[in-house]
Amino acid sequence: MPENQNRLGRIDEQYRKEISQILNYELKNPNVTGLISVTKVKVTNDLKFAKVYVSILNSKNLKDTLAGLKKSAGFIRSELAKRVNLRNTPEIIFELDDSLEYGARIDSILKEIMPKKEEEK
Repeated sequence: MPENQNRLGRIDEQYRKEISQILNYELKNPNVTGLISVTKVKVTNDLKFAKVYVSILNSKNLKDTLAGLKKSAGFIRSELAKRVNLRNTPEIIFELDDSLEYGARIDSILKEIMPKKEEEK
């Protein structure tokens, strides 16, 4: 079983790279705005579905961007099929990954706290 996990890991990583390329250079959906990073891709064991976690920064409208990505899933899937040579290409499910935002928020909180700590010394 571990060799199958390795293969899935390689597929996840390959899809992450390719979907990033497609989103940045091929996608022409006007609703998709901002800087979109594919943080992680998780493909199911049967390769039928791929959950794509995206982080969206500086978007005009987060909901519209996510909806635009979901609408473009078919196009992205067909582009992926051309680039990655597997028997079948999984259906793409977009999920918002707010871990980067969360990390940035924690960073800003820490920056607020740290100077106060320095002053107390």
